[in-house]
Amino acid sequence: MSSLPPWLANLLPILILLGAVALVLARLPKVELGHTDAFRRRRFFNWFPLGMTYAFLYMGRYNVNEATSAMKGHTSNADFGTIFFWGTLVYGFAFLINGPLTDRLGGRKTILLSAAGSSVANVLMGVVVYKVLTEGWQPPGGIVGTLSFLYAVNMYFQSFGAVSIVKVNASWFHVRERGQLGGVFGILISLGVYFAYDWSRFIARAAPTYWVFFVPAAILAAFVVLDFFVIRDTPSHTGHPDFDTADASSGEVASSSVWEVFKKMISNRTIIIILMVEFCSGFMRNAIMQWYPKFAKATGLSESFVAANWGMLLCVAGITGGMFAGVISDRVFDSRRGPVSTVLYAGMSVGAVATLFLLNSPALGWTVIFMSLCVIGVHGMLSGTASMDFGGKKNAGLAVGIIDGAVYAGTALQAILLGRILPAGEVAKDPNNWGNWPLAMLPLSFAGLLLATRVWNARPQAKAAPVGGASAVTQPVATQKTGTGG
Repeated sequence: MSSLPPWLANLLPILILLGAVALVLARLPKVELGHTDAFRRRRFFNWFPLGMTYAFLYMGRYNVNEATSAMKGHTSNADFGTIFFWGTLVYGFAFLINGPLTDRLGGRKTILLSAAGSSVANVLMGVVVYKVLTEGWQPPGGIVGTLSFLYAVNMYFQSFGAVSIVKVNASWFHVRERGQLGGVFGILISLGVYFAYDWSRFIARAAPTYWVFFVPAAILAAFVVLDFFVIRDTPSHTGHPDFDTADASSGEVASSSVWEVFKKMISNRTIIIILMVEFCSGFMRNAIMQWYPKFAKATGLSESFVAANWGMLLCVAGITGGMFAGVISDRVFDSRRGPVSTVLYAGMSVGAVATLFLLNSPALGWTVIFMSLCVIGVHGMLSGTASMDFGGKKNAGLAVGIIDGAVYAGTALQAILLGRILPAGEVAKDPNNWGNWPLAMLPLSFAGLLLATRVWNARPQAKAAPVGGASAVTQPVATQKTGTGG
């Protein structure tokens, strides 16, 4: 592939892998739920642009990593940690507002709001960087303070993204189809990571740094227009019949207030455990994705194969992990999400131990890629799929808001912690000084593994219609059998 343009050489393995995944999925026995071919086609044209919007939201989220690396003399690793911390903190807390808001407005409106708001915020960050780099402008509060504020605004609108995609898809996919949908969710995350790292790096090398913000802003603006005309909240909005998705909303005949639903969710043992697992996932995912490029750049490995192709390799790993998790969940574990999460967390734990001994080895890059495969698979299963199952289509926004809020609480912790304890300046050039990095990941990986085993048999339980006409109360219910069977 040396004769190909660099961008195509990176994109080609992803396209080949996506083609292989599509071929495998096409040959799997179909879950027969009575869907017509026309329904399946319309569903594809609903979730695909929705999913690609989500992928490009990732590009407009993680581009700040490459931008701060490219702004030599203006921002340091600790500055990146600070900017990322404030953004992820806002992202996590925003779910408390945006989850219920998405349930009220519908995912179509909120994905439009997400893409539009993030587009504007990226334009503003690009303008600040433009003025700093070309005019020597000192923004009020300094470059770190200003970018922290604008990145926090960006992340507020970004927080609608995952909530919206889960909310819309909850009405279009039956529980028995959602494992593979969780795999697709992992693919979309992986594509977004590829766009964020490799495309942003390509842009930063080919053009001034501020284009790292302007390009995703323009793409998101285009998707706002496309999504307005294509995406619909439910099958009935496109002329197809709605159907019972057999999740936690099944059998509901009356709705409770947001506060009642919230209290019942956070008092549910299974959902609490999933929250704790995803807190660990948020820490692990970003401790790997955000800091390996910083490690490689500091230690002189930025031109190694893994570092130079970081986005592409993360994408391939994420696609592989997401589809492995989704297919195994539906086909082997009867649409349970816990067993797959346990297996993947075991892989992460092994990787975290190995990383301790590989800081001076070329094998380090491949080890963290394997860990990324595992963590993206877990995230797709729990945030992308279990949130639908246990929240139900009526409360999917609130459920994914709570769960993804935990993810970004973990993300915020790693941002501020690793930004403070990892080396900077001359000492960062020695890989041996980065020992705090794997040490910080070890306890979270083992905690996630232990917690994942506690939801091995968790599955959603539909609510039966009440006898005698009494109102049913909205309650996300999860059953938890003992043992490891069934």
